[in-house]
Amino acid sequence: MKRLLIAFIMVLASPMALAQPASLDQLLQDIREIRSSEQAAMRERETQFLRERDNQQRLMAQAERELAPIKAEADRLKAEFDSLEQALADTEAEMKQRSGYLGELFGVVRHVASDTHSQWQDSLLNMQFPERLQQLDQLSSAAQIPTVETLEQFWFMLQEDMTASGKVSRFNAPVIDRDGQQQEMPVVLVGPFVALGGERYLSYQPEAATLQVASNQPDGRGLIGDFLAPRTGLADLMVDPTRGTVLAQMQQTPSFMDRVHQGGLVGYVIMVLGALGVVLALGKLAWLLALSKKVDRQANELDNLRDDNPLGRILGVIGTQPKLEELETLELKLDEAILRETPAMERGNGLIKLLAAVAPLLGLLGTVTGMIATFQAITLFGTGDPKLMAGGISQALVTTVQGLVVAIPLLFLHATLAARSKGLIQVLEQQSAGLIALHLEPGARRGE
Repeated sequence: MKRLLIAFIMVLASPMALAQPASLDQLLQDIREIRSSEQAAMRERETQFLRERDNQQRLMAQAERELAPIKAEADRLKAEFDSLEQALADTEAEMKQRSGYLGELFGVVRHVASDTHSQWQDSLLNMQFPERLQQLDQLSSAAQIPTVETLEQFWFMLQEDMTASGKVSRFNAPVIDRDGQQQEMPVVLVGPFVALGGERYLSYQPEAATLQVASNQPDGRGLIGDFLAPRTGLADLMVDPTRGTVLAQMQQTPSFMDRVHQGGLVGYVIMVLGALGVVLALGKLAWLLALSKKVDRQANELDNLRDDNPLGRILGVIGTQPKLEELETLELKLDEAILRETPAMERGNGLIKLLAAVAPLLGLLGTVTGMIATFQAITLFGTGDPKLMAGGISQALVTTVQGLVVAIPLLFLHATLAARSKGLIQVLEQQSAGLIALHLEPGARRGE
């Protein structure tokens, strides 16, 4: 009864229910047809499911048949691996037992070879024996106990290095000149201390295994020619006892011109103003010294007045026999003559003083611009690479030093010139006043 009711509801829900059945018999017939079609579809699906199940079972049986020999092969390989592993362990134990202390000797040899490789990494003797670093590297990384021949070869390399350390060797080697061009040229090695080529000191570049002409040559280069020339006796030569460390540090130390270039445009302006001020001050000082000698000579010869010195020109205004009744007029004439000579003796002092004051200000300007460049580099690239900030820092520091170096001598020169000028003016005033006092003495009055 329930099935009939469910079928009736399904019929009502289907599109066919929209059509009004003719009678209950027709409705029952329709339900039976629908049920018959559904049962046929279900039987078809059941048949397909059974067919697929049988197919899967057949495939699984086939896979199990194929898996069986593979599992057997895997078991055989595992057993063989375990057997070989055990044989390897037994062989290693036997080798260790047979080697005895050779294992410790092998470790010592590898350690010594590694240390020797580190010591010889930057040695100049690598140019004479280029293969030894590679041999040391192979010995330090070897996985087998070295043979007697290998140990003898290692001992021979040590002896070879000690012998070459006390000899002066000559051979041809590639050398990079200051223009970056590489050429083959004769090289003289003084042990592992210095390398000479073309009367110049050479620095060793371990990365490229070449020699390079040192950009900053040490003092005593004149000794190289005497050392390389044919001779029968001994010759002096400056060597680097640190085996290249001092020479390498010299390449990092900038020269005077390098310092000047680091100052940039502001540094050039400071140096030009300093040179101008020094030349002007020295010229003015030489002129004042010559003028002082002329004044002293004139002071000793008051009867013979000359026009080549200020004192002679000043005394020439009143003559050798002034009239006493015109004393006030004579004093005014002397003051006017002294004032006329004073600007020439003080000319240039103000400019030198100005240059001495401007030089530190320019140095401060260079410091500020250098720090601005440094902060720009930090903003763009961060602080990971100090070389990017080196240019700005160099300018900031070098220009300050340049400004002080220029200002301090100029201040001393200005003080010296001012003192010389004032001394000459004081001499002129004293001589003029003394001349008037001389003519005002009672003897001078009686002489008239």
